[in-house]
Amino acid sequence: MAILHPTEAEFDKLMNESGVLFVDFYADWCGPCKMLAPLIEQLDKEYEGKIKIAKINVDEESKLAMRFGVSSIPTVIIFKDGLQSGIEIGFKPIDAYKGIIDSLL
Repeated sequence: MAILHPTEAEFDKLMNESGVLFVDFYADWCGPCKMLAPLIEQLDKEYEGKIKIAKINVDEESKLAMRFGVSSIPTVIIFKDGLQSGIEIGFKPIDAYKGIIDSLL
């Protein structure tokens, strides 16, 4: 499955679906966000069909960032069945994300 880039309305629909949703809040100008991008692509391939991955550009979807209290980027929030189940702020190694994902599957 491809990485999603939802608008606020599309994101609300995603939140109502069951399963694990991995959300990366980022900005195009953010260095650590650029470092995280290939890790997210790797997670997308590794967990294909098991989770959904969405990237939210905080400059374009600032209301979503505010709704979830995102004040520094990158921030990754992982939801299960619409409920926040994990959060990582700043660039982290891929195993930090895998640990949360694996605990929810």
